[in-house]
Amino acid sequence: MARPQRKRRICRKPKFDVFVPKKSVVKEYSILTLDEYETIRWIDYQKMTHEQCAKIMDISRTTVTEIYESARFKMADCLMNGKELQISGGNYKLCLGEAGNYCQMGCKKSITSIGIEKGENVMRIAVTYNKGDIFQHFGHTEQFKLYDIEDEKVVKETVIDTNENGHGALAGLLASEKVDVLICGGIGGGAQTALVEAGIKLYGGVSGNAEEAIQSFLGDRLDFNPNVVCSHHHEGEHSCGEDKHRCGEN
Repeated sequence: MARPQRKRRICRKPKFDVFVPKKSVVKEYSILTLDEYETIRWIDYQKMTHEQCAKIMDISRTTVTEIYESARFKMADCLMNGKELQISGGNYKLCLGEAGNYCQMGCKKSITSIGIEKGENVMRIAVTYNKGDIFQHFGHTEQFKLYDIEDEKVVKETVIDTNENGHGALAGLLASEKVDVLICGGIGGGAQTALVEAGIKLYGGVSGNAEEAIQSFLGDRLDFNPNVVCSHHHEGEHSCGEDKHRCGEN
């Protein structure tokens, strides 16, 4: 009797599940399973290693590699031959909180370290991150981008989700990922205290493109506010770090 296949843990269903070439007249399609989609999300989008992805999906690294290669071939087939790409099915189980370390489905448990490896002589910089720019409210950031620096050069980049855990938990997340420096926009006093206790150096009041900020930091020309304060915590759109709300200023 064949051994039953282990279900692959996925933490988020795709927001878009059908992709159709605009001018294609090809009627064929390819199906990307949800576990295949998950490997693409973790490895290609979140810049995880196969080993880290395997830990998150609760399967072996070899299985992750097999799933990932299958997913990449299907996407290439659609690109080369103008096929429709559908995302559905697969042998998976949804993470609904029982594995809160990695859940992206709204789990209320505090997120803990996902174990991103850090070299012995590496400085790790975290940036509050949103679509390439520095997000302007530390406590509401949904992602951090981590930059590993060695010999004054970026050697690795990784985007991690926060699950919107709030100020104190975010400082704990950064500490668990062995972050040395945080670059952000507005940030409250409580979060600053938590960062100091975690031994993380803060460069607040920074705005603009994240990559440019990193290069400015490495060139010792980063424009930041050493006395940054943000007390603007109401819901909705705001501009922490901008003059009109006086966030990012003393």
